[in-house]
Amino acid sequence: MSDLNIHDETTAPPAARPLLEQVRQANGIIPNMLGVLAENPAALEGYLNLSRMFDGAGFSPLERQVVQLTVSIENACHFCVAAHSAAAAAEGLDASVIEAVRNNQRIADPRLEALHVFTRRMVHQRGFVSDTDVSVFLSAGWEKAAILGVVLGVALKTMSNYANHVAETPLNKEYKPYAWAPCTRACAGDGS
Repeated sequence: MSDLNIHDETTAPPAARPLLEQVRQANGIIPNMLGVLAENPAALEGYLNLSRMFDGAGFSPLERQVVQLTVSIENACHFCVAAHSAAAAAEGLDASVIEAVRNNQRIADPRLEALHVFTRRMVHQRGFVSDTDVSVFLSAGWEKAAILGVVLGVALKTMSNYANHVAETPLNKEYKPYAWAPCTRACAGDGS
């Protein structure tokens, strides 16, 4: 583990304490990832604000989880995959969709599958998606605004994924039933 601490509302720098208090009040826990980000109060505040913005980007709760899980899987972030899987279960979201994303399998719903594939390509190609990628995404029923919503989701999760990589953030006990580890491309489907 790096030298980054996992803070709570009593150990964090003063500017981060009220943010962590709000997180605990809203969720009952402080996810370890947010405790790590609290080392830099601006990073914590930025993540929380970006997360609220993503909530308003026009995606349903299940669609948001598809984007966030896809980015986290592509970035091999064990913490975020577990945390988003737990959140999806707590929200009662379609478990078959969540499992398909976690296992890099085809999602039965064509619109959600298009979101999953487009998000994966956005990460792999660092935003340089092809005209064909965009056309396929839009033809699955997505509006042009969803393209930028995916970009927002990628930015949000890249921030937390990278912080977790540096910190080697351990799972909160609440997320342990949803633990995930990356596999090689050989076991990860077609990789497209």
